[in-house]
Amino acid sequence: MSYNTPLLVIAAGGTGGHMFPAQSLAEVMLSRGWRVKLSTDARGARYTGGFPAEVEIEQLPSATFARGGIAPKIKVPFKIASGVMAAMRKFRRDRPAVVVGFGGYPAIPAVAAATLMKLPRMIHEQNGVLGRVNKVFASRVDHVACGTWPTDLPEGVAGVHVGNPVRGAVLDKAAAPYIAPGDYPMEILVIGGSQGARITSDVVPAAIAALPEAIKSNLRVSQQARPEDVERVEAFYAQNGIGADIKTFFDDIPKRMSEAQLVISRAGASTVADISVIGRPSILVPYAAATGDHQTANARGLVDAGAAIMIPESQLSAATLSEQIALVMGNADGAAQMAQAALSVGKPQAAQELADMVAALAAR
Repeated sequence: MSYNTPLLVIAAGGTGGHMFPAQSLAEVMLSRGWRVKLSTDARGARYTGGFPAEVEIEQLPSATFARGGIAPKIKVPFKIASGVMAAMRKFRRDRPAVVVGFGGYPAIPAVAAATLMKLPRMIHEQNGVLGRVNKVFASRVDHVACGTWPTDLPEGVAGVHVGNPVRGAVLDKAAAPYIAPGDYPMEILVIGGSQGARITSDVVPAAIAALPEAIKSNLRVSQQARPEDVERVEAFYAQNGIGADIKTFFDDIPKRMSEAQLVISRAGASTVADISVIGRPSILVPYAAATGDHQTANARGLVDAGAAIMIPESQLSAATLSEQIALVMGNADGAAQMAQAALSVGKPQAAQELADMVAALAAR
């Protein structure tokens, strides 16, 4: 591709929450004939395996005040400044048509450089509460695209609800037909993310074991667990005669979700987007320590639509959870309504809408 082809620079941090939507936008913009570069730091570069080969990965120095002792914190401003200067040099050599930040401290240098150079720029916030980096830039960019609605925004900042872009594997299962619970084999999918896996390992198996026999006898469970928990969770399910597949990571979550009658999960933005695009009833347990309690905000759309049951972490127990699972799995009509309600808040076209915003910004 020649330098005459418009260039999109995507700036994103090193977690799946930032990288999945960034990857989705990259795929769409490449399909529209754009060049795409990803600006991240050394930590973020470890999470880029899913990006198309055509995306050029550029590493810039960045840092956060949230980690390390006093000595590393003193170096933070200097590290960020050197990253911003490096980004400005790159932008002068190969000028981006648009820069899009997805949050995370590795996004700072490119978005700051675009701000200083007055380049067309926007941010995408995945959660219902702005992350620290996006909060800094929200009033300094042309557009704030929101993955969760409503999003808590600073005074005077307007957001555009595009939804959270989902991966191609999720779109392949969008609105997959839902088989309501009944007297036949049924699936429950339990996913937690690294921060959620311990609590699910401790509470979910006991909750499922306490279900009425009529439900339990038909159940099979797919559950994510931390490496140190896999053996005891497997043993517990086996002792209670419940078929279970326990792994630290599932690389086929969209397939498993499409086959499930119920999803039990944390309320990370990407997971909530997957649940709404595929369309499944869910029980959500927001991660209590999430910044600004953003997972509770993420869950709100599904809960308000009647698609999900939310249990605050402080109220989570095997008895409470078992009662809620039985409510869904023992009521075919209600479960089918929840699946339909989930679809009603899904945004399968989020990546396309975000790409349209990028193109319109470049054309201004």
